[in-house]
Amino acid sequence: MVERSERHKTRIRQDYWHTTQHASMGIHVAIIGAYGSAGAAATEQLVDHPDVELTLIDDGEPGGGLCILRGCMPSKEVLSAGAHRYQARHDERLVGELPDVDLERVVERKDEHTLGWAGYRRAAIHGHTERENVTFIHDTARFVADRVIEAGGDTIEPDYVIIATGSSVYIPDLPGIEDVDIMTSADVLDATEFPDTGVVMGFGYIGMEMVPYLTEAGGMELTVIEHDDRPIDEADPEFGDAALDIYREQFPVEIPTNVYEQRVEPTDDGGVRLFLEDEDGSERVVEADQLFCFTGRRPTLDRLGLEQTSLEPEGEWVKETMQARDDERVFVPGDVNEKEPILHVAKEQAFQAVDNILAHASGEQLKPYENVHHHVIFSALGVYPFARVGHTEATAREAGYDVAVSTRQATDDGVFKTKDVPYGLAKLVVDREDGTVLGYQGLHYHADVMAKTMQVIVEMGLDIREIPDRAYHPTTPEILDGLFRETAAAVESE
Repeated sequence: MVERSERHKTRIRQDYWHTTQHASMGIHVAIIGAYGSAGAAATEQLVDHPDVELTLIDDGEPGGGLCILRGCMPSKEVLSAGAHRYQARHDERLVGELPDVDLERVVERKDEHTLGWAGYRRAAIHGHTERENVTFIHDTARFVADRVIEAGGDTIEPDYVIIATGSSVYIPDLPGIEDVDIMTSADVLDATEFPDTGVVMGFGYIGMEMVPYLTEAGGMELTVIEHDDRPIDEADPEFGDAALDIYREQFPVEIPTNVYEQRVEPTDDGGVRLFLEDEDGSERVVEADQLFCFTGRRPTLDRLGLEQTSLEPEGEWVKETMQARDDERVFVPGDVNEKEPILHVAKEQAFQAVDNILAHASGEQLKPYENVHHHVIFSALGVYPFARVGHTEATAREAGYDVAVSTRQATDDGVFKTKDVPYGLAKLVVDREDGTVLGYQGLHYHADVMAKTMQVIVEMGLDIREIPDRAYHPTTPEILDGLFRETAAAVESE
């Protein structure tokens, strides 16, 4: 677990810049990717520093960052439309013809909202240029030597560089893939029509969110390829098994497990034929109208000209301090470092990068970025989201803890049935020795909302016996109350 004093230290140092040894260093920092989440966060942290000159660079059109334009925000926008239909479809108390999802209206509203949010981000970045110490260049940045950058017709040589260029869609190098039409998550977010059938490569967090949308809003039947026994690698096995059950029972999807893509080819009617290999070596073939690639993302580095520098973006090329392995004056927060491609992590890494730039300039020791695991997957259209905070049972045992564990099914608490969302489970892991809450996992209605409560409990290292046993009936956090009581009793019994 991360010590709270360390978590707060960055904020304290930043609050007192004007009165600490940082105040007279006089450094020039260039931020490449200023529109993105990490770049914008770094900008906000540095812009008020009295002795930092900032050059902000981004070639985004319209600009605003991945999360706003192609990630978190637009995906939740479209998922919500599918969620409304899903819940209407499953509630037997509702009668009459089931409404269709108007994809044109979904995309129109999504664009209106996301472009508005992106505009707000751009306005904030551009507003900083009213300061004498800030310059913005709307162009592609390219290195011509170590920390020598060409952009917008200018050549700049900053003292420090923050590379925060995010990530791009990854398409696997599968034989024949260049011969077929592919839709990525970005394409899905803009689509106003879909064919009848599809095959999906990639069942990570992107696939888990997009697949139900394609079936519910797009009316598709899908085959979804799963390489392992179950999805959600970061969870204890019972959560992946529960997710499989929900998807197979609640949506028109087939999910073969332990299979691998071998090659793909177009069909005569314009569709796709995907060849798979089972774990026993046998072959199976899937045909569909459309191939979807939700196969993850890769760092956006192609146009930076890193070959002109000492930077070699391979392996562990970014340290936990966010400092590049090959250049101590280059810092790399966010998706581009491939450590943890999550929005809130990108921002936190940017804060740490800024703190470490200031520390490096002052000759102080750099500190690593450390965080408590905190992820949410908006699975099953967000009706049954998966959330994890801190340790799983497996990782806690691997770390050497003697743990008390409680698992509750949603059916253990009648409130989920009354709200017509009866599926899922939750699990709490506690240090049996001293009662410290180590981790929570939930795959159930409102698990994403409860994750914040559990983040506070885990990150503050609270003793399970000190958490109030106070239920607010009938509400979905009853599932937490049950977990608290059961693990507290297990600790008390020692």
